[in-house]
This record gives sequence, structure tokens and C-alpha cells, in this order.
Amino acid sequence: MEVKGQGWTDEESDGENEPEQFVYGIQGSCAADLYRHPQLDADIEAVKDIYTDSAVSIREYGTIDDVDIDLQINISFLDEEVATAWKVIRTEPIVLRLRFSLSQYLDGPEPSVEVFQPSAKEGFSLGLQLKKILSTFTSQQWKHLSNEFLKAQQEKRHSWFKAGGTIKKFRAGLSIFSPIPNVNSSAGCGLHLGSRSPSFPLIQDTVLKGKLNVPELRVPRLMNRSISCTMKNPKGELFSYPPNSQAGGHCKNIPTLEYGFLVQIMKYSEQRIPTLNEYCVVCDEQHVFQNGSMLKPAVCTRELCVFSFYTLGVMSGAAEEVATGAEVVDLLVAMCRAALESPRKSIIFEPYPSVVDPGDPKTLAFNPKKKNYERLQKALDSVMSIREMTQGSYLEIKKQMDKLDPLAHPLLQWIISSNRSHIVKLPLSRQLKFMHTSHQFLLLSSPPAKEARFRTAKKLYGSTFAFHGSHIENWHSVLRNGLVNASYTKLQLHGAAYGKGIYLSPISSISFGYSGMGKGQHRMPTKDELVQRYNRMNTMPQSRPIHSRFLQSRNLNCIALCEVITSKDLQKHGNIWVCPVSDHVCTRFFFVYEDGQVGDANINTQEPKIQKEIMRVIGTQIYSS
Repeated sequence: MEVKGQGWTDEESDGENEPEQFVYGIQGSCAADLYRHPQLDADIEAVKDIYTDSAVSIREYGTIDDVDIDLQINISFLDEEVATAWKVIRTEPIVLRLRFSLSQYLDGPEPSVEVFQPSAKEGFSLGLQLKKILSTFTSQQWKHLSNEFLKAQQEKRHSWFKAGGTIKKFRAGLSIFSPIPNVNSSAGCGLHLGSRSPSFPLIQDTVLKGKLNVPELRVPRLMNRSISCTMKNPKGELFSYPPNSQAGGHCKNIPTLEYGFLVQIMKYSEQRIPTLNEYCVVCDEQHVFQNGSMLKPAVCTRELCVFSFYTLGVMSGAAEEVATGAEVVDLLVAMCRAALESPRKSIIFEPYPSVVDPGDPKTLAFNPKKKNYERLQKALDSVMSIREMTQGSYLEIKKQMDKLDPLAHPLLQWIISSNRSHIVKLPLSRQLKFMHTSHQFLLLSSPPAKEARFRTAKKLYGSTFAFHGSHIENWHSVLRNGLVNASYTKLQLHGAAYGKGIYLSPISSISFGYSGMGKGQHRMPTKDELVQRYNRMNTMPQSRPIHSRFLQSRNLNCIALCEVITSKDLQKHGNIWVCPVSDHVCTRFFFVYEDGQVGDANINTQEPKIQKEIMRVIGTQIYSS
């Protein structure tokens, strides 16, 4: 009996100093006496049958009763921008490395779990979250797992496909796969075959469709791409199912054991990966947000989780972020400062930081339950300018910050790591020239499930682009909680003359008017006033470079360019649009203006030349694939 092994390099290992006497397959006299449990062989073959031969690789040790099983989880279904925001490489599988007893397998000790990507092992925070999830899952399963128990489960499966089996039995066999969400779920729809059964895999084989009289149904894709796993039953017939996009607790459903433990843990991983952003990275409890989940995984507000998060060291490193996205960090600090200095800070400065005291790691220096805005302002004032941070050794700059205020650097780390949106400074070649500012950013805040629902609605109803104006003091919360419907809530500032919803406009002057309102300024400037300000700012002699890399003023205006679904839900009152369905609005771009200036007040997103320019830029930034 031979198991094909895969050659390993130092770069592909998880970094541990491991013995060199590996045995790939069964080779040599040293390995001849080793006993490998037959159930392990059966589970390995099941992975190869259901996925591919390359989905699993085996590494044996020549002198000890251990075996490493590497399972390759395909994540190419993730959208390119989601993968970038999560810092994973979507073209490379995530590797689950399980270490079992070679001779005992399921009867042996609980396996250790490692999660990594060969090219992204350093700072692979998503891997830490997934490792914690899979270690917990394995511990729970190990309480009742044994080789004998698994063998009984598999014999039960084979009995479903015996000659003379009924359609009822065959349909029961189909239901062993993890359920696809129901039609009414927020993440997608399922294919129903009978009232008592939850939902079934999408059957693609025409012969099986004929036998079961299953109608052709379209299942919305989870993300920008879909990937299906082809399953083979003992008769050689094929059927496929798409990746899961469970909402709520469905992604925590325990997959079937009928195809072995290795297939089970691969299935569970595939269920969990698309929804990692919806769960706390520490306690794995679902986040509760007014407007649904956000794009980036994050820690919840429970104090125990905050302490654990700090101890694990998985917070975004400020040094790395300043080095790779200094302009974005600059913007995040400016937004935080604007919210903190607002008279409405008790309402809009949300979330309030949860920062562990570096002098006493068992206490919170900044605690949402005991808000101290003055102390927070003092620490923020001690955060050195991002320009200074990029001009010398970050370690030395951190020491200077620590001398000024020991809470300055921890606060900076929180500002960076609490941002749950994906923001990237756009290079000059990819900027919208008609917006007349060099401070242009790609801004995506929708999680995979919302983006999938948006794209499904877009296929049905189409979409267009419109501006959303809001004072910069509000964006600290927007980046962490999403673009919420604030109508008739304490967050409302401008009134809701046209009903409840997210307010948008195809005309730039209207959104620029909203963006300048805040800090006690409640009167909308007229279009003529905006045109005068635009003309004045563009004729004044420039005291600083036009294309300055960083923000140099605290008097900032900003607007977002959003994509909105043009369904009947979108209410158009002249040039003021109201969208009551938050899933139908996705932010795409963000523009910042300094010294009270504004952009061109005459931009209309419905003009063909403007639409053409937007699509030129957005085509490479978001829909590049």
C-alpha cells in the first residue's frame, strides 16, 4: 500500500525546526515496520475523490508515530478586494496542517492544528483566527470521535446507494451535505426538495435532474466568483454544490462525517472562511451591528476579548501600516480627531476606544464603559504627524511618542486596527480628475455577503452612481459601523424631509453642502456660494504643493461616491435621492478637500462623460477580475 507524498521545502513548512528524517510514502526499511491506520488511508482517499489529488499531502516521520496531513483550502472564490483587505492571497490555498498519530488516527491524541499560507505566513492574522476556530471544532469533535464510530457512519452512507434503493433514500443521501442558505436568508438561496428537509446541493447532472424532476434554479453567487466542488457517489454519478454563504449561525453547522474527518474539517473551513468578518476574532461570537457586518475581521467589545486580543498581538502593526499606507493612516487620525472635537462627540464618537494600559496589561486605559474624552484628546494630541513617522526609524519615533504620552502609540494602534473598511490611496493615474483633489481613496466597507447581495440586485435592476455628503466628524463611525440609515435617530443632523433612508444626490453641489455641515453649522450653503468658494480656492496662490501627500489642514470637507441600485425602492425627489434599503448602497470612492475648499459644484453623475470616467477608474479598481 502506497500513499503519495509531496516534496516540501523550508519555505513551505510552518517554520518549526523539525527532524529531517521524513518518509514520503512508504520507503526503506525504517518505514517498513510502521503501521498506518487503514481509516486514515480511507479518509485521505475520500479527500482525493471529492476534491483533487493535490488537495491533500502527507508527511510521515521515520522514527516517531506521527503524521502531518496538509489540507489545501481553495479560497479563489473570494473577491480580489476582499482578499486584499483580509491580507490573504486568493490565488494560493490556505493550508490546514493536522498532526495525527499514524497508527491510531482517531483513537489517538487530539491532533494539533496549524493554519498558514506558504507565501503569507508572517502576520497572517486571518490564520490565527481560523486556527482558533478549527482547534475548538476539533476538540469538540474529538469527544465522540473514534475509528469505529466513523466506520459505522460510512457504512450507513454506502447502504443508501445499494441497488434497489429508493428515490427517498437517494434524496436522504443528498441531504448529508452542509445546507445552502434558505431562499429567505440574507446571504443567498437554497434548493428545496421536500418540506422537512432544509436545503440541498444544486444538482447539475441532467440525468439526475430528470430522475428527480428538479426544476432549473439559479443560486446567487456568494462573491464575485463562484467555485464548485464536484462530488462523486459510488455509482460514478456527479453532482456539484456551490460554496456556502451562510448567514447567522448556519456557517457553524457541523458538516457530515460520512466522508471522513478530513473532508468534514475541510467542509467546516469552507463554511467559516467567507463569514470570518461576522465573528469576533477571539470569542467567535457573532458581531451585533445596526447595519450588518463590516468588511474586516475585528475583536468585539467584551473586555476579556480586548485583553486577549492585545495579548495575542494580532492587532494591525502601526509600523507596517504607516510604511505601506501612510496616507490612509493620516486620514484615519484626522477623522478620529474631528469626531473627538465635535460638540456631538457623545453621539458620533462611536466606537469609543478599548485600549489596554501598557503599564498594567490587566486594566483598560480607555474603556467604553468609563469614557474620558479629555484624556483621549491628550493622547491624540501626542500622536505624532504621519509625515514625521515616515521620515525616520519608526522605533525611534515610537519612543518619542511614549515619552510624550504612553497612551499615544496604543491609541494609534487602535485607530488603525478598529477600521473595518478597506481604504487605499489612489495613484494620480487612477484618480477622477473632475473631482479636483489629490486626496482620493478607494473605499469599500461592504462584507462579502452584502457585496454579493448587491451584485445580485444589480443584475436584476441595474445601478448608477451618486454622491453622499457627510461631515468628516461622522466618518470615524461610518468606517467602523457602516453607512447607516440615520433618519429619525439621534444620529440625524440634517433632517429627513423626504422620508427614512440613506440620502444621495447625482449633483455634487448638494452633497458638498451636506459635507460642510457640522460643528454647529446647520445651514446648507447655496450652489452659488459653493461655486464662489470653488472659484476662490482655485484662483488663490498656492502656499503649499497642490499634490501634497498628507493632509495639512484640520478644516476638511469630504464626500463619498457610492454605487446605488436603481430599483423601485430608490426614491427620487428631483436631485435628492433616498434609498431606504441599506444593502442597495455601497461606497466606492472617497474625496477629501482641505482649507474649506470644495470641488466642482456642477458635476452630474448621470452625464455620459462623467459616467465614462467613473467606469474607466472603477473598472480596474473594483471589477478588475
